[in-house]
Amino acid sequence: MVLTPMGLRVGRRLLPCSVGRGGLTRSKAEGDGATPIGRHRIVGLLYRPDRIAPPSDWARPILPGDLWCDASGDPAYNHPVRAPFAPSHEAMRRADPLYDIVLVTDWNYPEARPGAGSAIFLHQWRRPGFPTAGCIAMARRDLIWLASTVRPGAGLVVPDLPRWPGRRARPAPAHDRA
Repeated sequence: MVLTPMGLRVGRRLLPCSVGRGGLTRSKAEGDGATPIGRHRIVGLLYRPDRIAPPSDWARPILPGDLWCDASGDPAYNHPVRAPFAPSHEAMRRADPLYDIVLVTDWNYPEARPGAGSAIFLHQWRRPGFPTAGCIAMARRDLIWLASTVRPGAGLVVPDLPRWPGRRARPAPAHDRA
């Protein structure tokens, strides 16, 4: 899988997708809203069993009380946890359909560096082109297809793209302007 300006290329298919509201970055930080550049691996597949059938034989159900820790100072940082859990976290079982299927990447996982960003997933988008908090999002039908196709350890390449479609290019430094 390779992220391109046109979408996520998976074999011969091109899946339109969105990235983080902070664009793409080489210096990922917790809460920056950016999608990390680099070579990643798919290390998990989660799904809501009350909303969708298992998309693959290696999928794990998202159950009530499933959370993801985003408290950078906590030992469970960037790992799944269970409620009750007092430190900062994200609920995996959401009222909206965004996390009905989640492909988990190995960004800052399993050995998490505090503050280097958490929960970089591939999940359903709110609507076409709507940015994420750093994840890669796509249409439900494309995500279902991807989840049924991809295997554990599959590669995901997020190259250093100079400009993401639909986002303004950053202005050049003053000394580089004509």
